[in-house]
Amino acid sequence: MPRPITAIPNLGPAMAEAFARAGITTAEDLHALGPDAAYARLLETGTRPHFIGYYAMVMGLQGRPWNDCRGKEKAALRARFDALKAATGAQDKGRARLDAALDEIGLIARRP
Repeated sequence: MPRPITAIPNLGPAMAEAFARAGITTAEDLHALGPDAAYARLLETGTRPHFIGYYAMVMGLQGRPWNDCRGKEKAALRARFDALKAATGAQDKGRARLDAALDEIGLIARRP
């Protein structure tokens, strides 16, 4: 019998709803797709990108708690997350506006 998305550690009802909108309805579907393809589908169907949500899903698929991600592993996941956002054209508009405002008043360095 298929298991719900919420059977995966770290994934609750909100993520299950987002995955359902992307056509991913079971834990088995999510495992079969893998974290990057599944998250890309979320972004393509309008889910707003959120790094913690991404790495919590990755950790959950490995059977690990969401806060088990640290150091080099977290940096590598951040690079994968940023690549997914770029590939799908997804943007965290709120964060981009905040960065622009902070940059304008000189609180953060400009990115190349």
